Amino acid sequence: MSGEVASALSTLKQADPGNTAWDEIRPPSLDLISDCVHCGFCLPTCPSYLVFEDEMDSPRGRIVLMRIGHEEGSSVSPEMTTHFDQCLGCMACVTACPSGVQYDKLIERVRPQLERHGNRTWAERALRRAIFALFTHPARLRALVPFMAMQRLLPFKVPFGNLAPKVPLRAAVQRLAEVTPAQGEKRGRIALMQGCVQRVFFSDVNAATVRVLAAEGWEVHAPRNPRCCGALMSHTGVEDEARELAHRTIAAYEGFEYVVANVSGCGSAMKDYGHFLGEDRARAFSSKVRDVHEILAAHPPRAKRHPVPLKVAYHDACHLAHAQGIRAQPRDLLRGIPGLELVEPAEWELCCGSAGIYNLTHPAAAKTLGVRKAENLRVTGAVAIAAANPGCALQIGAYLDLPIYHPMTLLDHSIRGTRP
Repeated sequence: MSGEVASALSTLKQADPGNTAWDEIRPPSLDLISDCVHCGFCLPTCPSYLVFEDEMDSPRGRIVLMRIGHEEGSSVSPEMTTHFDQCLGCMACVTACPSGVQYDKLIERVRPQLERHGNRTWAERALRRAIFALFTHPARLRALVPFMAMQRLLPFKVPFGNLAPKVPLRAAVQRLAEVTPAQGEKRGRIALMQGCVQRVFFSDVNAATVRVLAAEGWEVHAPRNPRCCGALMSHTGVEDEARELAHRTIAAYEGFEYVVANVSGCGSAMKDYGHFLGEDRARAFSSKVRDVHEILAAHPPRAKRHPVPLKVAYHDACHLAHAQGIRAQPRDLLRGIPGLELVEPAEWELCCGSAGIYNLTHPAAAKTLGVRKAENLRVTGAVAIAAANPGCALQIGAYLDLPIYHPMTLLDHSIRGTRP
């Protein structure tokens, strides 16, 4: 153990005989903690370590804190809360780790512990409650859109700050058809998870996704409920609300052959229901969840592709590339579009700083990462960006003046023979 780690631990450990930092409700597993050999391969890929340059803001440093939390006399100090809160949960360390450390499962168990025992100010807790009260409710987001359209004229600042998207009023209220029939021979009957932020701010992406799936032979169902899959809550540790939304999602979608997501955070959360809920019903549901790129790449294309002459840089959303391990499929689908030149930015594995609600709770750190990501994308010479997550699109768009398209939008234009 490095001297820096040992010094930090002496500060973070507080005497409280007879107790430990973690309660008995799903604490981080000591077996998983012991898998970490502190080799340091995770450090170059960890966004919080790059920003804060502190060992305790690295994956291996946080794993040390998790172990200390099991010791007698330890408690969740303000410093410990800060170091865990500064983790973006991007899971790049999981991809980089040669020892197979399951940091994703560890941090998932730490987050709820922080919600119960963490030392946050009332303002920090109020901000989190406000975020979940707004962003997981599509109806409330729709009510905000007219104010966003007029924000330059308003005497008060609309939530989001410089992240506020430009959403046409008509697009914000657009609704998908409950059922869209397959074109040609039907491949199957699937459901599209519409998402909460996605269906309001990126309804055009949902519409494009349905058209692409239908053109490829899928009968697409788009139930309006539930309003949210619980991804924002589960990735942040608000466990009770996340569980409720997860159960509602399972009830709404479990009758379909596949449940398809075009938002990487939603797909990641639904694929993890089996582990998160620990129920056979949830495990059966998770086994049917597919990212839209995943399901399209698994079947030979049917619809004719027309040219889309664009030089496009592909951005890897963390919950697609790291959490779900989906990297080749989006690229293959984009390369299948005639005339489209796909280019790769440096530091593909590094988070853009969106990370669920991170750019709202840690705006300074998120900006540092957003500017870095934007510069890596800019120097590719691309004239457009492809990104498969709404949070990434909002974050990158705040620092880069280039159009950002979901891969389904580009594929939809190619199939229809139109231009972005």
